[in-house]
Amino acid sequence: MSCGARVAGSSEDHSASSEEKDCPTPNLDTSKDSKSDGELGESAAEEASAQVSFTGEEWEDKESRTDHFNSEFNKVQPYCEHCNAESKHHEQVTPRLLSRGQFLLKVDTEGIYQCTETGLIFEVNRKVDIKYCVLSWSKYADLVVKPWAVSGPLFDVKCDPACLTSIQFPHSLCLGHHDANMTFKVLHVKSSGALLESTVDHSATHVKWHVSSLSPVGPVMQSEETVYHHGAVILYKAIDHNPSLSFRVYIATNNESFIKDISKSIKHSSKKFMKIDKPPVCQKLLQNGKKYRLISEPEAEITPEEIEFVDGSLLKLKSYIEVYLEQPVEFKLLLVEMDSEEIVWKAKLRECDWIQHDQNRNISKSSMSGNRRRKLSSSLPDEEAYDKRMKQVDTSDGVKARSLLTDAQLITLAGKLGKEWTEVAMASLALDTRDIDDIQEKKDVTIYNFKVLKKWQEKEQGNATAQNLYNCLKNVPVEVQDMLKGFLRGT
Repeated sequence: MSCGARVAGSSEDHSASSEEKDCPTPNLDTSKDSKSDGELGESAAEEASAQVSFTGEEWEDKESRTDHFNSEFNKVQPYCEHCNAESKHHEQVTPRLLSRGQFLLKVDTEGIYQCTETGLIFEVNRKVDIKYCVLSWSKYADLVVKPWAVSGPLFDVKCDPACLTSIQFPHSLCLGHHDANMTFKVLHVKSSGALLESTVDHSATHVKWHVSSLSPVGPVMQSEETVYHHGAVILYKAIDHNPSLSFRVYIATNNESFIKDISKSIKHSSKKFMKIDKPPVCQKLLQNGKKYRLISEPEAEITPEEIEFVDGSLLKLKSYIEVYLEQPVEFKLLLVEMDSEEIVWKAKLRECDWIQHDQNRNISKSSMSGNRRRKLSSSLPDEEAYDKRMKQVDTSDGVKARSLLTDAQLITLAGKLGKEWTEVAMASLALDTRDIDDIQEKKDVTIYNFKVLKKWQEKEQGNATAQNLYNCLKNVPVEVQDMLKGFLRGT
């Protein structure tokens, strides 16, 4: 079996035609097309023209601080002694994140600058503003023809081409001592077709290209020898009301386009998921055609039990391994190369990684309910007695309990919720990752919290009452609960 779409029963459950609109459709510049080393043929050129739509959609300048970048933009650094030893250090610059996954980098003078978020290296000859974003290779799959293969992320870069001398694209390969028979080029997608253009140089981590014109461009390669990939393992956990645990495990090349595709597939899934934050980098290189097995300790249901790895960058549907446990227990996951039995990647998953999310709330509520019944036989604590009185009062008059919360009440409440807004959003208010992404375009914690509460209000509609919100928010600061009690009392 392969790690691509050929794994039976592991392709995504969303429609293959669904497209994420994180980055505007490229508005391609052909005014300065330069001579290239090779065209991909008339049919490929027609495909390129058909696939690139010219909507004229402008880049948006809606900015937010990079402190709040979505995790899909956080570059996964390779763990490789050879690559780290050879990497050159350029001036590190952090861009601003604009709307829909676009970056803006402002440099004041000529020099060589490396983006801390994408790994791109820009050589500029004057002051310039550069806008860029990561694209999906799957949109251009028909343009990558064998023996050429994807070797790094695909980008759309926009600025005055005269200001930009060269771009160095990060690649996901480990060259080691086996790059003598490896050839790099860049695939440059233009309105007139797709071209293979020569590179100036390559290093252990990057492929350098002299800028001819600006439109979607990314590194490709061909090799007569075995290709070794830096790999990453990405974990997502299903959020539902079952006490059991269900995970998706994605095995990917350390390629930002690939990783962004995974995030996109999760957003468009019919199920809700949370990302499990574990070190993603594989400690051993991945090889096309090698077989790998995922192992759980203690034992879990794993489907499929083994895979054959292929780089799935060009595939629209990203395959995954499903891990299922009937009970929410701590466990270890290990990815093992079958030939050598060497561990490629491992992680320990603990209950604290997901404890406050929906599927475990049932367990917590059941436990709390049992404790309360035992305590009622003797004496009720003040807090519980108050809760009971509030429910009795609100049920009897039927007015305050059903009064919908106002925006003024929500913004006041938002100021008390604190910084753990994502936890409250997903664990207590059942919002999903798409809601979180929408909210992250703002940068003030109070606004985050207000947006979370507004999303909850929109979902609940006629049930967006103070009583309902009070019942949801159990693991929040006391002052938040006190404020909600005030809303119920009408004070």
